[in-house]
Amino acid sequence: MDYSWITTTWTAIIMVIISSIGIYIAIILFTRLSGLRSFSKMSSFDFAMTVAVGSLFASTILAKDPPLIQSVIALGALFGLQIIVAKLRGISPLMSKIVDNQPTLLMKGSQMLEENLKSTKVTTDDVRAKLREANVTDLNQVKAVILETTGDISVLHSTDTSQKLDDFLLTDVKGWNV
Repeated sequence: MDYSWITTTWTAIIMVIISSIGIYIAIILFTRLSGLRSFSKMSSFDFAMTVAVGSLFASTILAKDPPLIQSVIALGALFGLQIIVAKLRGISPLMSKIVDNQPTLLMKGSQMLEENLKSTKVTTDDVRAKLREANVTDLNQVKAVILETTGDISVLHSTDTSQKLDDFLLTDVKGWNV
């Protein structure tokens, strides 16, 4: 019986340890140079960056290919691209529109916005769960429920029914002027 898929050599173990340490140090250095935003979930591009770094990290540790040096160069390229896109997003509304998702209103007050739920593929059950997480006990407490650019759902609510939402909080939220 072939046990090669569950056994290894001491050389392979040492190489995994060296690769792990090397790529770990590279990730720390690149993160320090580019900032923690590289692992944020502010946009779909940020999410893709996090997944790519994780995949590269795993590949480097567990396989001979790519070699450590190639992985560090690829990591540098990913972080460099992250920095460039972040700068372009800051100066170009078009780039921001291409890279970023737009936050979308799912509920306005106690009213579900069915078209927005359909377009974002969020179910009423998803919203109901988020309302419970936010400790909403009465739908009259709900001011707005928003699907954020990160895919998170925010629930803005208050027990004071006379309290109004500040328009600043809803700037650029698709469907707010419904």
